[in-house]
Amino acid sequence: MATVRSKSAPKRETRTPVTFQTAVQLCPHQGVAENVAQAFGLIVPEYEAIRAQHSIAVKRMAEAFEGSLNDKATAMHFQRIVGALVSSAVGAGRFYSEKVSQARDATARAADGGNDELGTPIGLDSRAQRTREFAADMAMQAFALLAAAHGAIDAYRDLTGEDWKAYETSADATVEKKAAASQMGAFGG
Repeated sequence: MATVRSKSAPKRETRTPVTFQTAVQLCPHQGVAENVAQAFGLIVPEYEAIRAQHSIAVKRMAEAFEGSLNDKATAMHFQRIVGALVSSAVGAGRFYSEKVSQARDATARAADGGNDELGTPIGLDSRAQRTREFAADMAMQAFALLAAAHGAIDAYRDLTGEDWKAYETSADATVEKKAAASQMGAFGG
């Protein structure tokens, strides 16, 4: 039986790299963090202190290698370490954004006389209030994680002399590896 090959180009899987800019867009900035803290009686995380301590921590990790890694290995290793911190900030920013949307929806439902608020005992927070408070907590966490990622990026620049960029893997390389493995499997039993 003959194999039919498609003449169209293979579909490429596009993966959006995680970037610090994405984290900045998703996480609250200083002004939002201050407004949320004031409205909900929270403490604003010390952005610059968190940033500085994470920069120091990444640099200390590099010092621990004491020449065990060459420049390329150092850059690759810390690219991944910084990537994890940036990914954490992006994840926290997405979660925060989702919770803000939920808080808006719950507040709008409550204002429109939605059923969520009926029967809430006096003295207990309504569902909408709890949703807003949770979103406020997530704002502070996302802001703190953004600071951590920022510090790690600072350290990466100091360690490598280059700006940090997200690692981009080629979807084509993964497909090619699978195809090669499949083809090699045909040769031997």
